[in-house]
Amino acid sequence: MLYQRSSALFSEAQKYIPGGVNSPVRAFKSVGGVPVFMQSAKGAYLTDADGRQYIDYINSWGPAILGHTHPKVLEDVQKQAENGFSFGTPTELETEIAKLIVENVPNIDEIRMVNSGTEACMSAVRLARGFTGRDKIIKFEGCYHGHSDAFLIKAGSGAATFGNPSSPGVTQGTAMDTLLAQFNDIEQVRDLFRLNEGEIAAVIVEPVAGNMGCVLPENDFLKHLRKICDENGALLIFDEVMTGFRLAFGGAQEVFGVGADLVTYGKVIGGGLPVGAFAGRREIMEHLAPNGGVYQAGTLSGNPLAMRAGLSTLELIKSDEKIYSRINKTTETLDFEIGKILNSKGIQHRINRKGSMMSIFFHIKSVANFAEAAAANHPLFNNFFHQLLEQGIYLPPSGFETWFISDAIREVEIEKTLEAVQKFEY
Repeated sequence: MLYQRSSALFSEAQKYIPGGVNSPVRAFKSVGGVPVFMQSAKGAYLTDADGRQYIDYINSWGPAILGHTHPKVLEDVQKQAENGFSFGTPTELETEIAKLIVENVPNIDEIRMVNSGTEACMSAVRLARGFTGRDKIIKFEGCYHGHSDAFLIKAGSGAATFGNPSSPGVTQGTAMDTLLAQFNDIEQVRDLFRLNEGEIAAVIVEPVAGNMGCVLPENDFLKHLRKICDENGALLIFDEVMTGFRLAFGGAQEVFGVGADLVTYGKVIGGGLPVGAFAGRREIMEHLAPNGGVYQAGTLSGNPLAMRAGLSTLELIKSDEKIYSRINKTTETLDFEIGKILNSKGIQHRINRKGSMMSIFFHIKSVANFAEAAAANHPLFNNFFHQLLEQGIYLPPSGFETWFISDAIREVEIEKTLEAVQKFEY
């Protein structure tokens, strides 16, 4: 029986952990079935509790850009562990990784380390509010910036109406300070600024959305956001938790040539260990405590194990001039060849891709926002997911998530993946 051990582990976990998981997407609610419990990971592969191997297209939702347990990163973390896990004091490592990031990423002078992408985005919004003296923010439907209250908002009945809490526990008062627009709809953004003149502190956006599937900015959307923010005295926040150091070493700012006022990070800069960060111009960042009045703190921020893993990972990426061309080429090949197979089967689909991020949407011709992503045939994706899973291909367990390609995925893994897609029956 497939997943026998995982099934038993899931039953046991449900006795002690809400839903049996510590993050909802892991529960396989979207695709159905029993979540697969993993035991180990190395290179391009995951190994589950039953000893089955899978080619990994999640890569811990992005950070394993080098593949899992890269030998150099592993060695450096083991050495650091011998010196201590956490001190609650400053360490030289924090400055080393901060210097590397600041010197290589456009438009930032200072960076503050935190422990997750949620914490980074929450803190960036607080800083934007403190800097501007304004309360409201604009976010885009389908973009995910963590589970902070201000981000768990769903659309109202129209673009000009207030949003509503999308989770119990989020107050209506909080929802009133979060304005929603459709991704790629610049006219909605203009309308929101016009209707809330002088009240909007910031616009926060995933420059390439990754949580409604991979959705790309169109028609100079990001450049228009930059212009509107400048015209209205608001800050532009790029949530680069997924795109930072993955699309390019300078992230989406470098790729699209658009500068943000604040940038949030996670994933890659922890090398697989828990980490987040937010960064920006000195005049903004100096409003943070202890220099300024905007408070933010964290006992484990700048944790030495995470800093060592992140620094080792970034140094390896920085020293490899061809890594981005390799992983982008791998992703392009998967896009093209999977598309050919699906076309041969007569399956209408859309594959969105940017750099080493991609998604497949079934039975839809284009996806530029959340409404279009939701209109795709998700039951067909669920079928696709399980058929590939049984053949040892581990995809994100939701049609609203993005595939992340690692440098460990090479020709052998590509061929195995294409063979699995070829066997897909619908």
